[in-house]
Parts: sequence; structure tokens; C-alpha cells
Amino acid sequence: MTPSRSPPRLSAKMIEVVASMARGPVFLAGEVLECLITFTNPMSHLSTSASSEMLAWASAQIHCQFHASESRVALPSQGTKQDVQAESDTVLIPSRGERGQCMLDTPPKILFCDLRLDPGESKTYSYSELVPTDGPPSFRGQAVKYVYKLTIGCQRVNSPIKLLRVPFRVLVLHGMPEPPFPQDEEVAPSNPFLEEEEGGRRDTRTLERALDMLMITTSRRYPHLFNITNMRGKVAKFCIFKTVYRLGEDIIGTFTFSEGDIPCLQYSVSLQSEEEVHEQYQRRPGQGVSVTGHGRHLESCLHTASSHFSLPIPLNVTPGFSTDIVTLRWRLHFEFVTAREPVELPTVLQNQSEVTVWTGAEQVDVDTFSWDLPIKVLPTNPALASYVSQFTGTNSINI
Repeated sequence: MTPSRSPPRLSAKMIEVVASMARGPVFLAGEVLECLITFTNPMSHLSTSASSEMLAWASAQIHCQFHASESRVALPSQGTKQDVQAESDTVLIPSRGERGQCMLDTPPKILFCDLRLDPGESKTYSYSELVPTDGPPSFRGQAVKYVYKLTIGCQRVNSPIKLLRVPFRVLVLHGMPEPPFPQDEEVAPSNPFLEEEEGGRRDTRTLERALDMLMITTSRRYPHLFNITNMRGKVAKFCIFKTVYRLGEDIIGTFTFSEGDIPCLQYSVSLQSEEEVHEQYQRRPGQGVSVTGHGRHLESCLHTASSHFSLPIPLNVTPGFSTDIVTLRWRLHFEFVTAREPVELPTVLQNQSEVTVWTGAEQVDVDTFSWDLPIKVLPTNPALASYVSQFTGTNSINI
């Protein structure tokens, strides 16, 4: 009886595809996204099974996926229309297999046709595209999500299309006017041999102008003074020097309790975002807003003349924005605990040499009240936001 022999193993053909956003995974709307896409035949030319590999074509495009919570958002019916192309593996659908709907996409750009790679050979292609300015920012809320991805489609001859997706983040400068080009740029003669270089400079200047305007808008400081009162009288004076901030900035405010008539035992300040679904899209009538906390400062302040707080705005949150379906706003939420009766100060003798321990009252009748101060949160430099991004700007696939 002769032992059975296993069939010889055939080496699987494979091409490695790596996409990398060199500058980082965060972009401003209207900025040029650049990505290097490398195709490699990893087989060594010394291998006995090495052979050239062929790809029929590859293309790339940007798309934004929209997903809504069924318990919070009532979208219009899309009907029963079905896209026949979506059932075919040989037609490029960048959002195939993704949750939700593709609400925005750019035209696909062909990277190559009929690419041949010898063993060990690599070829790199550069993709660039303007990030659309008419779309929403990247956002993952309780009611809706907006997710941006760069999708690279590749296909071997007589094989299904393979998709490589690289997620990235988009920041949108809402309400920021576009500054006009300087006059010398408008009348300067164009040089066709410098088109690419000049285009790159113009893109850089556009980003620099947007960041300059952002810096100017968020650098204006003057004191905003508020008297904090309840039904029994004045509690404190509150001062904040601005109400417009960039991502990553610290919100600093001060309280002056010495000017109040009512003793304040404790206060807290929370940085919150409000996600409100517009009335026509609400799942239930009178549906409330979704509030998310992003930081809190709590302090006891009895017998304190003044106090201050500092709340950092995280770099990974979404600035305020509004679409047809949802609006995101920002606010500072204050909560105060005040005494109904005066609380006596501890007495300390002038020549007392021993340490005295003051014990507060065991029971104090208190009132509580809250106050919301709307603020504006704007984007920041995308290079700065890239440091804390959950995305790496790089992805790969084997086909």
C-alpha cells in the first residue's frame, strides 16, 4: 500500500497595495488631499515561482458616508429602487459594503491602465483631489454620523474589483468668508510650464489665509461680565474674555464671590455639545436634544473671595455646524449650590499659636440652579489635529 502524496502547493499570486497620506489624516474642506499609492510585486526575482503580475486598472476617489440612528431620525422613504450596478463585482462602487448612504463623492481618477510589475518591482502613483466644500464635517454623533474615506479600486483581468479604503477627517470652516486673491495674482500672466508649481503655491496660500482668518477670529479678547443671581439675590460676578474658540484651546473663566450676597458652597462648569435633529426629521414630536459632556470642573468655594477654572477643548471633537438634518452647538453648563442662610466665618485669634480646625455645619439648607452660556467652537490647524486623530492616514491590501 503506497502512501498518498499531497498535491504540490502553488504559490498564490499577490500584489501589495499601500496608500499613505504623508501630511496626516486631517484636512480642511477646500484643501487639497494628497495620497501616495504604491503597488508592489513582493516576489523575489530569485524565487523559482516568481513571475510578473498584471493589473488591469486602478482608480481613486473621495466619498462621504451618512448614517442616521433609526430611533432618532426619520428620513424620507427612498422607495424600492435598486441599483443594478451594486450587484456587480466588476463595477466600481466606492461605498459598496458600507453602512448608510453615500451622500457625496468626487469623480474617480484613473491611476493607470494595464500595469505590469516584475518580481520585486514597485510603482508609486500620486493622487490629489480637492476636499469638497459643500459637504458636512466628519462627525460621529448620537443621531447621525458623517464619515469620509478615500477609496482606491483595483482589478485584475477577469477578477472582481478590490477596494482599499483610507478613512480621514474633514474640518469645515463655516461662516468664514473667502478672501479675494491679491490684485497682482489676478493680472499676472500665466506660465503653462509652471502650472503645477503655481497651483501648489496657491493651495498653500489658500490654507494659510484660512488659518490666518481663524486665528484673527479666535484671538479677539474683551471681558464679558455676567452677574450670577438666583431668587434670593446676587451670588457672584463671572468674567470670561471671549466666547469663540479653536479646537485645543483652553476656556478660562473667573468668579468673584466677594461681590455676592448669597453664600456659594459649590460650583461646577461643564463643556457640552448639543446635537439637535431638525423638527421635520425628528422620530418623535418634541424630541429633545442630545447633550454630550467633554470636560468638567468642580470646586467647593465657601468663604472663597474668588476662583477660576480652565477647561480644555479636545482636539478630536467636532466644531459647531449645521446641515439639513442636524445642528451641533456648544455651550458651557454651570451648576451652583448656594446656602439659604448666611454661613459664619471661622474665627481665628490674632495671637493664636496653635492650629485650629474649623468644622463646617452638619446640615445646611441649600438651593441649586443652573445656567447655560452658548459659545462657538471652530476648527484648528489640521496638522495639529492629526496628532490625536484615531486615523493613521495609511492602509494596505493584498490583491
